[in-house]
Amino acid sequence: MENAINREDQPAAETNEAYLKQLRATFERLPNDIHLYLFTQRGKDDVFCDAARQTVRAFRQLTEKIQFREFNLDHELAGKWNVTSSPTLLVEPERYAIRWLGAPMGEEGRSFLETLLLVGLGESNLTEQSKKVIARVDAPRRLKVFVSATCPYCPQQVVNGVKAAIEKPQQVSLEIVDIQCHPELADQYAAHSVPQVFANEMLIGMGAQAEEVFALSLQKMEPQTVFIPDSDAERVETDLLIVGGGPAGLTAGIYAVRSGLKAAVVERDALGGQVATTPVVENYPGFTQVGGKTLVDIMVTHALQYVQIFQGEEVLEVDPRPPFEVQTSRRRFTAKTILLATGARHKHLEVPGEKRFAGRGVSYCATCDGPLFKDRRVVMVGGGNSAVTEALYLHHMGVAVTLIHRRDKLRAQEFLVSQLVENHIPVLWNTEIREIRGGQRVEEIQVVDNQNGEVRAVKTDGVFVAVGYTPAVGLARKIGLELTPDGYIRHDGKHRTSIPGIYSAGDVEGGYKQIVTATGMGSAAAMTIFEDLINPYWQKRTDQVRHAR
Repeated sequence: MENAINREDQPAAETNEAYLKQLRATFERLPNDIHLYLFTQRGKDDVFCDAARQTVRAFRQLTEKIQFREFNLDHELAGKWNVTSSPTLLVEPERYAIRWLGAPMGEEGRSFLETLLLVGLGESNLTEQSKKVIARVDAPRRLKVFVSATCPYCPQQVVNGVKAAIEKPQQVSLEIVDIQCHPELADQYAAHSVPQVFANEMLIGMGAQAEEVFALSLQKMEPQTVFIPDSDAERVETDLLIVGGGPAGLTAGIYAVRSGLKAAVVERDALGGQVATTPVVENYPGFTQVGGKTLVDIMVTHALQYVQIFQGEEVLEVDPRPPFEVQTSRRRFTAKTILLATGARHKHLEVPGEKRFAGRGVSYCATCDGPLFKDRRVVMVGGGNSAVTEALYLHHMGVAVTLIHRRDKLRAQEFLVSQLVENHIPVLWNTEIREIRGGQRVEEIQVVDNQNGEVRAVKTDGVFVAVGYTPAVGLARKIGLELTPDGYIRHDGKHRTSIPGIYSAGDVEGGYKQIVTATGMGSAAAMTIFEDLINPYWQKRTDQVRHAR
């Protein structure tokens, strides 16, 4: 049995070694050394200081390009670079103003790696569109990006900031603030949801932004949602354009390319969709228990072997006549077919105070924002698998969580319900939130008992919402696709929509909101598309009409 286990572990070990070998080679090709300075407080050797040292040590084992020195906060260099908190990690401070307040651990390890590579390269690697926008920044921009080690969306914003700081070092400075290491700063800026970006003390971005949208927000000093590229954007021709990088879209890409089609995936937000923010997945075949982000990374790694992925791009326009012309926030695609795998988005409570306190105590992602609420009181609203899973996650993180459910019985799986009971997590049954109140942040909620109508106030520091999802059909509506009475994309048994050549798959179609069903839909849709491109069903319809005449 031991030999069998060793043989099973061998491919994974070989893959890791190949990856490390590739990283070493990449570092060796960099033209510049990378100077790192860690400042810590004498006698205060906490977990964040140690984590910062370990992270740097791990990367130094890969290359001699990294030059590392550690100083106390009372050192003259701390005064030179205005370092006042421990730990603070400066990256190439003689050339750039990039610093971590905390340690680049967890998800931020990805940000740190890309930062090291960009600094060693000495180039921002911004797109030409983004460079044009950054070039118009004519005054200093002091950036603060609030992150947490468990947030899969944060690295995108951090790297956006790093690229801006490298592209225009005389104007742009960057501080990456770990909310777990510096909860007082998160409180000061009311940054209770990550990622959030401030420039010169003004909020310019909430959530992950495409690179060009971030650049535009930085230039205009206010949050932007859409970036219209110049007319010289790159054009990509493909057999299948997949809109959505969740389980359905990634699986469709794999199956399409293996069938012989040329395919591309466009994803506006983080790859993996809702799975990326699921703390633990326990019902996906082959994994007794796996982190949602880990499962996404496995899927993305697999998909990248076959399909080209364009992350951080939003589809703006679609000409619903084949061949389909698709304009994204970065480029134009010409596709023979389109698959909409746009998934579903979090439902809101639609109560007073919810929008006002979004990011200031109201959250839809326990994985992202949970660390900020350690040793605080929060409520989790919902009664399904997601609500119970996230309540358990918060509880084990050290958050005092109470579940609120509008009915007298949970919809979650029995195993999850039993875990709720075993961990003594209180539940307010037959209860709904009427209003969320507070000053600068959430302080209390007003709830109503559905049975006796009693209204009362409940003190809380945060409200986490997991009350289901709404299908992301904005693009489908814009194209003119037929929807079901429930608001999902109408399709036949083979994922064909009301417009020939446009297909759908995953949560946007309705049905069971499960990872395994989404992957099944994605594979089925890809096989239908392959068959239809060989024998177009719409051509058969045209021929039948001609014969009828």
